[in-house]
Amino acid sequence: MTPDWSTWVPKEHGALCFIVSGGQILLIHKKRGLGAGKVNGPGGRLEPGESPSAAAVRETQEEVGVTPTGVREAGVLRFHFCDGYALLCTVFRADGMTGGLIETDEALPFWSPLTLIPYDQMWEDDALWLPLLLAGQWFDGRFVFDGEKLLHHEITPRR
Repeated sequence: MTPDWSTWVPKEHGALCFIVSGGQILLIHKKRGLGAGKVNGPGGRLEPGESPSAAAVRETQEEVGVTPTGVREAGVLRFHFCDGYALLCTVFRADGMTGGLIETDEALPFWSPLTLIPYDQMWEDDALWLPLLLAGQWFDGRFVFDGEKLLHHEITPRR
């Protein structure tokens, strides 16, 4: 059930932002929406006319109360779900932040040491591309899910 990625069209566009600083990564316990109950990075869907980078900053501000700094694109993820949902997500890495972390109705933020990232609490695909983000290597990932079960993946790193 792998789609033809050359003609694949997403139903929605999203952005994720991972702040990496001092040997740690800022993660969230997601409270609602797609992936509720899982650990992820701050992020969400783009608003009409919004760029992916603007969405990454806005979603981080809304979900955890901080403004990421040194934001740069780290990769692109394409998610195709067996129920027909399709999401194109641009992933960003930030080197710092301003403001103070807060818990919101969407997310509980926490810092994780880079050596102890809780991949067992995350989407299955995260363990495949997050190490590339941490290594500073841009990536293009394509994933097929049946609910929360990863059925197929392709990742193309770019040097």
